[in-house]
Amino acid sequence: MLSAEEAFRRLAIGDRALLADVADPEGGRGVLRLDERTEALIRVAALVPIDAPQSSYHAAVEAAIRAGVTLDDLLAALVAVAGSVGSPRVVSAAPRIALAAGYDVDAAL
Repeated sequence: MLSAEEAFRRLAIGDRALLADVADPEGGRGVLRLDERTEALIRVAALVPIDAPQSSYHAAVEAAIRAGVTLDDLLAALVAVAGSVGSPRVVSAAPRIALAAGYDVDAAL
């Protein structure tokens, strides 16, 4: 297992082997990983600032639900990044996340 310092150094210089390993959801064996549920929530939250399309949310939310994430957890993840990403991104992401989880906000309105 690499130390955090070594991993940061190797990532900072673009170590291709380590980059490939950490980018692989099944990889990252050389570095400390978060639990599956936490990583799944972070992947959903990471889509918010880039204004990801519905298809990206669908894949990420589906994986999160398989990891045990609930609709409440997805909302909490969105709320957690709201102050950093701003209202327009939250407004854009909210119905996409909900729809990917099986709740159609537009139909409910």
